Amino acid sequence: MSDITRTNTTDEVEAQPWTKAFAAKDAEAFAAAFAEDVVLEASALRSPVVGRENVKQVMGAASGIYEALVFTYEISDGSRTCIEWEAKAFGGKELRGSTILTADDEGRIARAVIQHRPLDNLLAFSEELGNRLGHAVGREHFHQA
Repeated sequence: MSDITRTNTTDEVEAQPWTKAFAAKDAEAFAAAFAEDVVLEASALRSPVVGRENVKQVMGAASGIYEALVFTYEISDGSRTCIEWEAKAFGGKELRGSTILTADDEGRIARAVIQHRPLDNLLAFSEELGNRLGHAVGREHFHQA
């Protein structure tokens, strides 16, 4: 995995509210970047999570699971940004993935789509996320062993 910089990005990725919120592991920093009706879709979720408050809770909990995370590559086109990343969790197990962010007319994140791999680590991540959130956004959103 790449070395993590102070802002958790490589030279290929511009620091932005999303990457800064991960670096800070701060739910409020995520919320500040979201549109009120933001939609979060993810391979770690059984169904989308909708609304700033709910997505803030999920992203705050998710960022706390990672032991290390670095954004490695970014490409943008208009309102859409795609970011690749590498992470470690659960005692050094590697996760890799990509995130697609779509901004609204005001520049706030209206939709986030997050993909994790490999499958076993993804399932562990989803289950842990559900454990940390309890029923705050609905336990049915997460994998349960």
